[in-house]
Amino acid sequence: MRGAWAVAVVVVSLAAPSFSKGEEPAASGFSVRIEVDASRTRDELPAVWRFFGADEPNYAYMKDGEKLLKELGALAPKKVFFRTHNLLTSGDGSPSLKWGSTNAYTEDAQGKPVYDWTIADRIFDAYLKAGLKPYVQIGFMPEALSIKPEPYRHRWTPKAKYDEIYTGWSYPPKDYSKWGELAYQWAKHCAEKYGRDEVAGWYWEVWNEPNIGYWRGTREEFFRLHDEAIRGVRRAVPSAKVGGPDMAGSDPKFLRAFIEHCLRGTKDGTPLDFISFHAKGNPRFVNGRVRMGLAEQLRTVDQGFATIESYPELKGKPVVIGESDPDGCAACQGDQLGYRNGTMYSSYTIESVARQIELAERRNVRLEGALTWAFEFEDQPYFAGFRVLASNGIDLPVMNAFRMFSQMKGRRAATKSSGALDIDDILKKGVRERPDVSAIACVEGKTVRVLAWRYQDDDVAGTDADVTISLAGLPATKGEWRVRRYSVDENASNAFTAWKKMGSPQNLSSAQYALLEKAGRLTEVSLATVVAMKNDATTRFSLPSQAVSLLVFEPIEP
Repeated sequence: MRGAWAVAVVVVSLAAPSFSKGEEPAASGFSVRIEVDASRTRDELPAVWRFFGADEPNYAYMKDGEKLLKELGALAPKKVFFRTHNLLTSGDGSPSLKWGSTNAYTEDAQGKPVYDWTIADRIFDAYLKAGLKPYVQIGFMPEALSIKPEPYRHRWTPKAKYDEIYTGWSYPPKDYSKWGELAYQWAKHCAEKYGRDEVAGWYWEVWNEPNIGYWRGTREEFFRLHDEAIRGVRRAVPSAKVGGPDMAGSDPKFLRAFIEHCLRGTKDGTPLDFISFHAKGNPRFVNGRVRMGLAEQLRTVDQGFATIESYPELKGKPVVIGESDPDGCAACQGDQLGYRNGTMYSSYTIESVARQIELAERRNVRLEGALTWAFEFEDQPYFAGFRVLASNGIDLPVMNAFRMFSQMKGRRAATKSSGALDIDDILKKGVRERPDVSAIACVEGKTVRVLAWRYQDDDVAGTDADVTISLAGLPATKGEWRVRRYSVDENASNAFTAWKKMGSPQNLSSAQYALLEKAGRLTEVSLATVVAMKNDATTRFSLPSQAVSLLVFEPIEP
């Protein structure tokens, strides 16, 4: 028997998408029925999307960096976290691709530590002013502590080999006690400056991807590095939230070794308040277009969850996918990365986050965050092909995917789609044969929000989907019902398309910039038809390829 809320029905009809020469077409001409039973609600949709990060810490207090931080903070004030490399790297704070520094640690002529938190404070001040909180990465190795300090600063470009970044900052310390004291002094300073309760709410972890070239020591040396730093943080702030290992991928051998070390590797163990690993997709350039590698990313996630699930001691522990992205290098460029400026990136993000939540529930793992490793690069060409959320202050479509996620509040409503692919099929084959048309829905008070998307690995065009959403059994209201629809597609919430229509200029007038800035915002679009009755509402609209739509049903009280 139905409760006060009844069933919302989404019917999607998809025509055959077009394909490049030599490619087999996907299955076509099918209808999709998505049923949302708003009377059957459960826990709130976890806001795992509210984590972000970047290699370059110093952009945070620069012009466009401050602007973007403010936008991220507005998504969920004081609930968004930011992770960055190079917070302890030596240098004058001048940024470049895959580089940044704070000069937090040097030594005097007698070899005594000299601490300077000026630049590090400026970075954290920028986060907190914008309404974000630090996800603190304790790294990299200061020049004065490195066992192999020269060469220290790299001069990497997208044309260089990736391995060229691994210079003196990536080596173990010459003195582990000084390293542990550095972590202690930093955490102590943060507690004194920002308040112990504030700092206790941050995430603290050691290094980045210690199972690959970022760490030029052994695994056992990393465990020692981790232990010394965590002890230092906990000595300064006993209630600090500490974890790791923020490793590349989820190789069970390394992840199990780290977990075993924390649980049983020392006499009293090493605190482990959260577990973190990274998961990346693997896009390729096939037959003149991009083909995404969603399956590879999700398999990595599932493997990590399976390892964590196997430890009863970790049941209920938060898990953070500390870098969760379609590919492995935000500052790299190339044909296979041509998805970034447009709607392939935004639809992939919605699909991957939703599927990671599904995998976590199936593995009985508490997924706390899926961290998007994308921010912005100052003084680069417009839409240069980097993995970013904004280009010179102009938001990309992917930024609007997060604006949509931020509105998905309230309790989850039961949702079933005949057009959704089975998660096991996606893990095996990706989304290749036909699009995945799925939805999630939330109920907050008398408001129902439905997030529907259409995703496919191959960057191909297709005819628009004809969508009908029918929300029945609405609660009694004295006024009418309003249906709002927001879209991220080729023409809506898409500054990249607007820029191309301008002729792809690199020297923008103030009027052009203002137009693109507006085009980069989340756009409310008109509906084809809206029919509202006493207890029912029906609306129809088109869903193009790679599109995401957010529909908000709410009563208009007199």
